[in-house]
Amino acid sequence: MARSSYPEKALRTHEKTFEDGGETAVFQQPAFNLLTILGPTASGKTRLAVALAGELNGEIISADSRQVFRGMDIGSGKDLHEYGAIPCHLIDILDAGQEFSVFAFQRLYIEAFEGITARGRLPLLCGGTGMYLDAALRGYRLVEVPEDEALRAELAARSDTELADLLRGLRPGQHNSTDLGDRQRTIRAIEIARHEQVRHTEPEPLPSIRPLVIGIRWERSELRRRITERLRQRLAGGMVEEVQRLHDGGIAWERLDYYGLEYRFVGAFLRGELTRNDLFQKLNSAIHDFAKRQETWFRRMEKNGVVIHWVDGAGDPLAEAQKMIWEHR
Repeated sequence: MARSSYPEKALRTHEKTFEDGGETAVFQQPAFNLLTILGPTASGKTRLAVALAGELNGEIISADSRQVFRGMDIGSGKDLHEYGAIPCHLIDILDAGQEFSVFAFQRLYIEAFEGITARGRLPLLCGGTGMYLDAALRGYRLVEVPEDEALRAELAARSDTELADLLRGLRPGQHNSTDLGDRQRTIRAIEIARHEQVRHTEPEPLPSIRPLVIGIRWERSELRRRITERLRQRLAGGMVEEVQRLHDGGIAWERLDYYGLEYRFVGAFLRGELTRNDLFQKLNSAIHDFAKRQETWFRRMEKNGVVIHWVDGAGDPLAEAQKMIWEHR
């Protein structure tokens, strides 16, 4: 991989002077200690992150809610072939069928960040799951909430409507509609809300980060074309067979629905609820809508104080990113 002529300089240091017993000591602090690459699905995030990691002695931390699961490769868009020799973290760490949460992501992200930094390398956070990116960049103060079997047994007899009403009562300002669209997620959200009411556990301290955030932006029609073409490639590359293997391996259809659009629509196709043409058309449309929601989330992050430096995906995003890194060196 071609290397930039200035990668080491990209981490420009700020000098801080301290007086100690009449002697002057100068400490140097990098201008940024976390490089983040974000963008909507099919925007080319992984390729850009890998290129920059190769130049900057970096390791990649995935911020994707599904790539943590083994065996969920095509549907989650892991693109493992793109990483080459670049170390990557938070990919293939759980068996498909297990649960993963924002809290679990943040804990593992912190471990990876501190480990990479201790090795004298640069952490690169890369992904498109808005809440995970937000948790890392804005430092969500999260606490671990254990499963409450007694509460779960009590809630098992409640209808979906009753569960939704209960959650809204516990969280009047509830804005995360995804917690209301899946029964298991609603029960877990109630569990967390109840825990927050009766216990006041202090969250773990967060590492001090100085992020440089680079986003990839595409013109809407071109992004739609890229999404459609990638979906064709995934279907031709065995995505339907992947979902069938997961189900044959013991993962219920309802659980697969929980893992997102590709698994939900392919599952419906395998159950005979969609034709092959309907699968492609409906899934393609749903992914386009998902990309819009991702872009909305990124705009919300900017309104909340996250500075995103945008590069043009249709131009030379690597050269633009290199220039931004040089300017923030």
